[in-house]
Amino acid sequence: MARKVVFCNKIRELRTQKGLSQTELAKMSGTTQNTISSLETGQFSPTAYLSGLICMALECKWEDCFYYILEENDGK
Repeated sequence: MARKVVFCNKIRELRTQKGLSQTELAKMSGTTQNTISSLETGQFSPTAYLSGLICMALECKWEDCFYYILEENDGK
């Protein structure tokens, strides 16, 4: 049985807790609203630099925003 590591985030959760729109977070972290949307839906993984900027904008630790999960894959 193969395992797959999946990179995940809590950007949407943390952003909404702070009352920020995607556009506001994008401006604060030097990126675009489209990038924030893609990150929140898991379509895109940030660079280490961008993940750091997002954490600074959200005033959180990296490990409070980003995490990995291990998925079991039966090979099908």
